[in-house]
Amino acid sequence: MASPMRNLLADPDRYLQSFRLFLERSTEHQSMREFVERQLPAVVASIGNGKSTINVLSVGGGAGEIDLHILSKIQARYPGVTINNDVVEPSADQISKYKERVAQASNLQNIKFTWHRETAYEYESRMSAEKKTKKWDFIHMIQMLYYVKDVPATIRYFHSLLESQGKLLIILVSGKSGWETLWKKYGPSFPLEDLCSYVSSADLPRMLDAAGLKYQLYELPSRMDITSCFIEGDKDGELLLDFLTETLDFAKTAPPELKRQLMEELRKPGCSEIRDGKVFFNNNLGVIVIEP
Repeated sequence: MASPMRNLLADPDRYLQSFRLFLERSTEHQSMREFVERQLPAVVASIGNGKSTINVLSVGGGAGEIDLHILSKIQARYPGVTINNDVVEPSADQISKYKERVAQASNLQNIKFTWHRETAYEYESRMSAEKKTKKWDFIHMIQMLYYVKDVPATIRYFHSLLESQGKLLIILVSGKSGWETLWKKYGPSFPLEDLCSYVSSADLPRMLDAAGLKYQLYELPSRMDITSCFIEGDKDGELLLDFLTETLDFAKTAPPELKRQLMEELRKPGCSEIRDGKVFFNNNLGVIVIEP
């Protein structure tokens, strides 16, 4: 009998392994970099007007690949201005990779880095315990809203920390992505165990409208090669299946019928596109820029 399914986050090492493979097989970071290159300059065009210091808060900064790209755009817009970049990130492994990146980069003059090994909720709790309300010119939350208990409250809290010209940038999976299809149909069968929640860009307008916030929405095309998921016993394929279902060892622990249905679903147009014999999962992203 298959052992009961467990959430992938119960094994942080395997989660990181599957996440790195996901980045390797998908155009996720490429799509984000294109957004940062093309659209971000307009987004940050007025955040530092008349300021000698710009304060940036990265919530769930990961290993810093996208963070450093964002900072380079802010630097280009405000040459010579000091940037304080605070990073909130619960994974020690990711923070250490972020620090390595910073140590190797040559273009980070005028940027001061501070890392906080904590979750968004722990950061909020610590700030309220210390009675601190530091304000920020730019806050970004990239692919992290799945791991907070109360999405609207988290957005409201970080939005409340914006300076009068500040911006809050959120990136998460698109409501038009394969993720949305997968979650709607099979989410109840996956072991969330309170460790993460399914939220996409389709859920945000309702929350933001209810809070009376002004925002802009962008759609970023992205895809992931999941061909190896269909090769029985393929180690990479099994890792990607874990990532897609947020389930530890999905291939080995899922009930056979659930596995069969899911594998079928992954090939359908709602989730993926089959091209040149390969299966490409729709990994489109939604970007939301919220005004102060």
